[in-house]
Amino acid sequence: MRTSPWFWIGFHALLLGVLALDLGVFHRRARAVSAREAAIWTAVWVALALAFAGAIAAIEGTPQMLAFLTGYVVEESLSIDNIFVIVLVFASFRIPAEYQHRVLFWGILGALAMRGAAIATGGFLLGRFGWATYIFGAVVLVTAVRLVVRRDEGFGRLRGPLMRGVQRVLPVSDAFDGQRFLTRDRATGRRVATPLLMALVVVECMDLLFAADSIPAIFAITRDTFLVYTSNIFAIAGLRSLYFLLADAVRRFRYLHYGLAIILTFVGLKMMLSGVVTVPTAASLAVVAVVMAAAIGLSALAPGSDGGAPGAPPAPGR
Repeated sequence: MRTSPWFWIGFHALLLGVLALDLGVFHRRARAVSAREAAIWTAVWVALALAFAGAIAAIEGTPQMLAFLTGYVVEESLSIDNIFVIVLVFASFRIPAEYQHRVLFWGILGALAMRGAAIATGGFLLGRFGWATYIFGAVVLVTAVRLVVRRDEGFGRLRGPLMRGVQRVLPVSDAFDGQRFLTRDRATGRRVATPLLMALVVVECMDLLFAADSIPAIFAITRDTFLVYTSNIFAIAGLRSLYFLLADAVRRFRYLHYGLAIILTFVGLKMMLSGVVTVPTAASLAVVAVVMAAAIGLSALAPGSDGGAPGAPPAPGR
């Protein structure tokens, strides 16, 4: 895709404008996000992504639009599974419902920088070294296997080391101070981190792990860094509203990780066999959409589907 600097500037202006409107106008004060509001914001982000896809089709053509949409659907699908981890993080730190939006908002800004750096690195490696294609494909296939054999163990392994790492820089308080990330200890006067900052650090680190899984998967669909980046960021930006919409229901998607494993196996094999077999982008989009619809539909129809994943915590903020 022939991307001029104005494409990048226009995309970031749109993104930052909507995020500023979100935090500066609609969420200036801390409050719990209702399901209705979450549904509206989810629809807004999906509509923006579709409008952006339409602009790509008008400027660059249908193949680029399909590549963007396929990457967007893959990343959005992986985001649904990641919501379960965010539920664990908020439940672990006992983050009240009215402060969760703030943590996720700033988490998105951090993800912009991290995802941008990761995608630029991935694009450089794929463009410079042909063998990197097989490395990326292998990473995607390993991720597919991990989705089947285990669920969300990364948070448990990270929590302790991250807590100790933050404590080397700042003391950590167990008490909240409104929606502040930093506060002062009343007894000592020292600046301390609140549980909100700890939750933000964990969310950012988990996003870095998610990126290591999802970015290679999108490079299997398109090598265009602009399409990889924009599809990735649109999905991540909408993750906040999607979380508030699906935080309770996501535990009922018992077959979701199997569907994601099938999708990742498909895109991983597509990348590793790209020199032998060419899969049209439209076919890739159809496979991703059908598999995700089947996984969610089977989860909804399964007996006892409200039981959720074994050991799943109650929804945070309740």
